[in-house]
Amino acid sequence: MKALFTTIGLIGKSHHRETNETISHLIEFLTQQDYRVLVEDNSAKELSLPNEQLASLTNIGEQCDLAIVVGGDGNMLGAARVLARFDIAVVGVNRGNLGFLTDIDPDNTDEPLSAILAGNFITEKRFLLEMKVLRHGEIKSCNSAMNEVVLHAAKVANMIEFELYIDDLFVYHQRSDGLITATPTGSTAYSLSGGGPILTPNMDAISLVPMFPHTLSSRPIVIDGNSNISLRIPNYLSGNVQVSCDGQVSIEVLPGDEIRISKCHYELRLIHPKDYSYYEVLRSKLNWSEQKVTKRKP
Repeated sequence: MKALFTTIGLIGKSHHRETNETISHLIEFLTQQDYRVLVEDNSAKELSLPNEQLASLTNIGEQCDLAIVVGGDGNMLGAARVLARFDIAVVGVNRGNLGFLTDIDPDNTDEPLSAILAGNFITEKRFLLEMKVLRHGEIKSCNSAMNEVVLHAAKVANMIEFELYIDDLFVYHQRSDGLITATPTGSTAYSLSGGGPILTPNMDAISLVPMFPHTLSSRPIVIDGNSNISLRIPNYLSGNVQVSCDGQVSIEVLPGDEIRISKCHYELRLIHPKDYSYYEVLRSKLNWSEQKVTKRKP
């Protein structure tokens, strides 16, 4: 029987002792089973590895069948924006805080990874957003986001103005601190902190969450995932405005610019152990009560 995976890439948080320990263990664990292992070069700076075992993130996407991301959700987001362009399975080992996307326990990696390598896993497709900044009708910047695209003022507590269009239909003119455009994956991240709804990962939907709007009637809305979103900045707006992708990439926006947001044509192939439950993740990460209501006997 042909193995599902032959070449496995390891990606981790650099300059982090616990992450280095986990990556070192995974190298030993995987090579003992005759897998070819590549380690992302930035993640291997403090590890003594031969040059032929080092690879860029793009090389891992091109050469590997499976990528294991060791770190927090931030590490997964950074890796996902690159790896989603390739047909590669991605799984996370949690060395961060919440770990919505990295669900394998770092103290117990061998058992769940052995099951995954044997083909016992759940696959999820998570879509990303593509963001373009247009100036005088020409594309000036382009990037992607797995969690959210955020339009915001460059300075803290500064209000901005913008117009929102969905599929070329005018929605509203708003004065606020900005707007969060979130995927279902990002609905439990910054969007949740801003009062946005939680969207289950299988939903083909996008949430639009105003940030401190200057009106009591402005509320988050959920729209079809295939919608084309346009945010237009008035020519008279003064002050610096930025658009951020996953809180990791920030791009300056000028008065008169247009920000177009739509679904990427590629998806991230995220895999989980067989016992994975999204609702269990919500209960544990958000501290929801697990007490069940039972009927009393008459």
